[in-house]
Amino acid sequence: MTEFFNSFESVFLKLEWLNGFIEYLLCLLNIDTKSAFGSALNFFFYDVIKISIFLLVLIFTISYIQSYFPPHKTKDIISKFKGVKANILAALLGTVTPFCSCSSIPLFIGFTAAGVRTGVTFSFLISSPMVDLGSLVILSSVFGFKIAAIYVVSGIVIAVLGGMFIQRMNMDRYIEDFIKNAAFNSSEFAKPTQIDRLVYSKNQMLSTYKKTIVYIMAGVAIGAFIHNCIPENFVSDILGGSNPFSVILSTIVGIPMYADIFGTIPIAEALLAKGASLGTVLSFMMAVTTLSLPSMLMLKKAIKMPLLAMFVAICTIGIIISGYLFNAIELYLL
Repeated sequence: MTEFFNSFESVFLKLEWLNGFIEYLLCLLNIDTKSAFGSALNFFFYDVIKISIFLLVLIFTISYIQSYFPPHKTKDIISKFKGVKANILAALLGTVTPFCSCSSIPLFIGFTAAGVRTGVTFSFLISSPMVDLGSLVILSSVFGFKIAAIYVVSGIVIAVLGGMFIQRMNMDRYIEDFIKNAAFNSSEFAKPTQIDRLVYSKNQMLSTYKKTIVYIMAGVAIGAFIHNCIPENFVSDILGGSNPFSVILSTIVGIPMYADIFGTIPIAEALLAKGASLGTVLSFMMAVTTLSLPSMLMLKKAIKMPLLAMFVAICTIGIIISGYLFNAIELYLL
């Protein structure tokens, strides 16, 4: 069973055959793949093509699933649950929604207008950019299934606990009035046909890929540079396990950046190969995807500063704790 899983991971998740094929093509062009330049080219083309394949398939699949969960239907589903069960359900629904926080915020506003409780909507808002089905597959292709699964579970735990804390603190008064008073009429939503769902999924796939490919290529280019040009000792000294503040540093560095998980994975992969600790690179990924400055500016239009500050603090603390947890169990995962 273990041998079968390893073979499946190699062929279908890590696409190791693709790496060999690209190396073969570069050799045909008389490019030495052992040189810094050749190795960087191999890294770049392999990661861009691999991530693009997964991204196109995953966006289409997740968009199709998402077509079954418009805001009014989500409200109906969540309203059947109370307490922590509602937060867990919202966090799980966040895993089948868009890939970055900027695209999650409009859905968050829609859920709020639909009457979903504030703490539950924040469980969704935290979960949606931080973890999704795409991250599970892509992370599995780079770090292996065990690490990917723990990453997703930790993100869901942060989302559930964060949403529950916000609800307990009665932060509803910090939602902007125009959001709370927005009219919401579920009759406006007609049930789509299967053709409608497929067309919607195709359009979402193409639209999201066009927006994302720039970040993917930039992330892979940075990863290729780190992989081939940055000394290993330099990375390990700053971001390795010997630096007790590496997780905090990577989280702070990641917050001002804007990218999705597909653009950050190549950077994380290169940093890990150079000696950065596992929790450090995963904290960086979580911070970039969840707390990017553009998404915080967008969220500021929907909620008031005390709630925004609490949201940022909850996510930051959760990300840092997760990073140190990953570092503590790294030897058992790699």
